[in-house]
Amino acid sequence: MTEDQFDEFILPHLSNGKRGPKTALSFYKLFNYILSFLYTGCQWKELFIEKDASGKPEIHYTRVFRVFQHWERLIKYLSIQYTASTRIICWIPVWNNNGRKKRGDSIGYSGHKRLKGDKVVAFCDRHGNVVAPFVTAPGNQNECPLFPQAFQPLRRIAKAVGFQLSGSVMSLDSIYDSRANRKMIFNHGMTLNIPENQRNRKSTKRGRKRLFEPRLFLERFFTIERVFGWEDKFKRLLIRFEHLSHQHYALKTIAYTMINLRHFC
Repeated sequence: MTEDQFDEFILPHLSNGKRGPKTALSFYKLFNYILSFLYTGCQWKELFIEKDASGKPEIHYTRVFRVFQHWERLIKYLSIQYTASTRIICWIPVWNNNGRKKRGDSIGYSGHKRLKGDKVVAFCDRHGNVVAPFVTAPGNQNECPLFPQAFQPLRRIAKAVGFQLSGSVMSLDSIYDSRANRKMIFNHGMTLNIPENQRNRKSTKRGRKRLFEPRLFLERFFTIERVFGWEDKFKRLLIRFEHLSHQHYALKTIAYTMINLRHFC
């Protein structure tokens, strides 16, 4: 990103520091080094560092890593500024990340995908923008109980930014089909578009059929695949190399922020 874009969208959310000498490099260059690490997926010691006039690297890679450690708890989530009249269609994607085979926190074995990893639950709109902070869980945890935890940040973002949840459509996978989740969405004035979970039933469930629009559900599939493709562009997120989950999720937050900034830049 350009320096003007960095000063407008990223710099206000970072800590400038009130004491001590100023850094030799600007925050703009340090953030671009972190972005380069995120895009290329290299190790920290293999990070390409520019050289100064004397031919020496202008900064050591360990210094860039320490700056990232300092910023990881200060990085704020940038949401899309919708108007109050906008009616968004929300989807909730869930995907597993390849974790370390032996070590690493917040990792569980997923029998469906036959690998160790963690799950990330995040809301996105029909344009592929992640509109709420994500919720994480080990790979062996069911996604249905995670929905209430992911819905609360969406409410806070909607209230802070100023877009209305009532009147929008929530399109979910059948794994989230439960009475509690349906009631929560209905109480907020949203329309739920979700295929009914058969739950290994041998006969059709009695009662009125649930509302379901296949066209919107098909659009959800292509939108989520597009978000997956944008995320895979950040090679560091393809395989989780970080032992500490908060460092890995900080990189994810930067990646989702860069995806959302397409609407501004």
